[in-house]
Amino acid sequence: MFRNLAVNIRLLSKSAPADLLGFSSSLRGTITAVPSRFLGRMERAVVRCVPSESKLTITFTLDGSHKQMLRDQSEQLGKALARIANNAVKGHAKAKKSKKNKRDQASVSEPVVRLYFKDDVVAEDALNSAAWQDGAVLHIGDTKYKVERNPPTFTDVELPASLLAGFPVCPKLEIEFGDLKDCTFQWFKEIRPSAEKEGEGENSWVEAGHDRVFIPSNVDIGLKLKLWCTPGNNNHRYGVARELVTSGSVEAGPGTCTFDSRHLYTNRVTDESTVRAVSYNILADIYAQTELSKTVLYPYCAPYALDIGYRQNLLKKELAGYNADIICLQEVDKRVFTHSLSPALGAFDLDGLYRIKDKQHEGLATYFRRSKFTLLSQHDVTLSEALLSDPLHRDLLEKVSLSPAVRDKVVQRSTTLQVTVLQCVKEPSRKLCVANTHLYWHPKGGYVRLIQMAVSLRHIERVLSELHPGATLLLLGDMNSTPSSGLYELLTRGAVSELHPDWSEAEEVCLALSHSLTLSSACGEPAYTNYVGGFHGCLDYVFMDTRALAMEQVIPLPSHEEVTTHQALPSVAHPSDHIGFAHDLRWK
Repeated sequence: MFRNLAVNIRLLSKSAPADLLGFSSSLRGTITAVPSRFLGRMERAVVRCVPSESKLTITFTLDGSHKQMLRDQSEQLGKALARIANNAVKGHAKAKKSKKNKRDQASVSEPVVRLYFKDDVVAEDALNSAAWQDGAVLHIGDTKYKVERNPPTFTDVELPASLLAGFPVCPKLEIEFGDLKDCTFQWFKEIRPSAEKEGEGENSWVEAGHDRVFIPSNVDIGLKLKLWCTPGNNNHRYGVARELVTSGSVEAGPGTCTFDSRHLYTNRVTDESTVRAVSYNILADIYAQTELSKTVLYPYCAPYALDIGYRQNLLKKELAGYNADIICLQEVDKRVFTHSLSPALGAFDLDGLYRIKDKQHEGLATYFRRSKFTLLSQHDVTLSEALLSDPLHRDLLEKVSLSPAVRDKVVQRSTTLQVTVLQCVKEPSRKLCVANTHLYWHPKGGYVRLIQMAVSLRHIERVLSELHPGATLLLLGDMNSTPSSGLYELLTRGAVSELHPDWSEAEEVCLALSHSLTLSSACGEPAYTNYVGGFHGCLDYVFMDTRALAMEQVIPLPSHEEVTTHQALPSVAHPSDHIGFAHDLRWK
């Protein structure tokens, strides 16, 4: 009478999230654990045993109701088994409540619950941490459960809400005791619109693909998608599969986008002699959704095209299509990084690092191709904090402090420098120092940007000289500076005079700045990288160390006709007000 009992047994800490067990109802889309009928004659008991954690969690389903038990790892097995038996009785009695009176309920007997290992009964005075061995068999009455200790397990699963024909659908997946590259995937689509809603069960679906990423086509418009994914590891061991159904249906895409023609130049990953680098300000959602943006900055852009779900579809397709080795992004919302970009780019061999701005909801992200690079170290810094507290900048702080107004203007900024040092997998002698930043935005803030860059360059020089000598620098980002600016002069010529016009707004603070790096703009000086209704100009750059790198290919920017088809950026065909740079750089 207990054959409908399904059990999960997990060892975890008090702080472990409840949805780790796979029964969270808060995930986007419909998620279902695999029915036990697919597991063969013996049921499955999953044990999660991590030595550093203190609790044993036993989760099972009884008469359609999920139960959870938190037990100490140091507790004796007998107490855990007794609790399982007690829960079984309560669950069965509750199921009979509507059919029989209380006298009948009282007659429900407690099942015999035992744990066996190699055909021997496990002693009830054994500790939970030692008792639940892989391959053990749990008996609950006449029902048997095979114990699987630490099998591959999805701890988080989610499908995106917005689906566009022609754009990749990338599930958000987090796994423990396994690797996403060893998992299996099976995609399905409805046989017709609303087939799932009409209740046709498994007959509502037809198989559509077997890759981690699925790209719906125009024939799929109006259909929901379903993903059946099974966690695995490199020992060909598989855990409990999960089923996800999208909350919405596939919608029509925008047609030709500004980046489609650019992808013709990037349809393959580069070889070991070349690094393809991308820099892109992707327009944070917190800025795109303001009334100022909707009514003043981007009034020409359709409201639905400013929606983050729509824009993320375009961004994921654009970034994946560059087949880049290094991607540096600015204005990245934290949730976008975690729930959208990282799951998508992770499916294309890219690992990501994130640095949020202080007191902000957006920041910087750096992605690198894991088959070509390994992470050596990170040296991120908030520029204002570094200026105030790092002895390296003491002389600069003294000069800036000559004007309290200038000092306040600089130290009130949350501008961040993200510095990532990578090592080539096949050529370990090659190390790449990737610096990513987004400088102060105000048109009259040229002097602020000069001071910010002075702090940045000193920090980078220290990383290169003291921590990673011989590493090659790539400096990328939204500099908010045109080619006529003092900042561009400082970076490309190695110095800027205290007489440069950018100091004119800085009262008595006028500084001669210099650095020892050898940098060149990989992108040259294009007419614009930012194109909105009231402004267009070149603000974004990729600066390379010319002693170690040479330009091999500049991926052409969209044509002016493509940029202005919908008046300006962003648009239904372009997800940001900036244009991403992509370059192929060859090791010398």
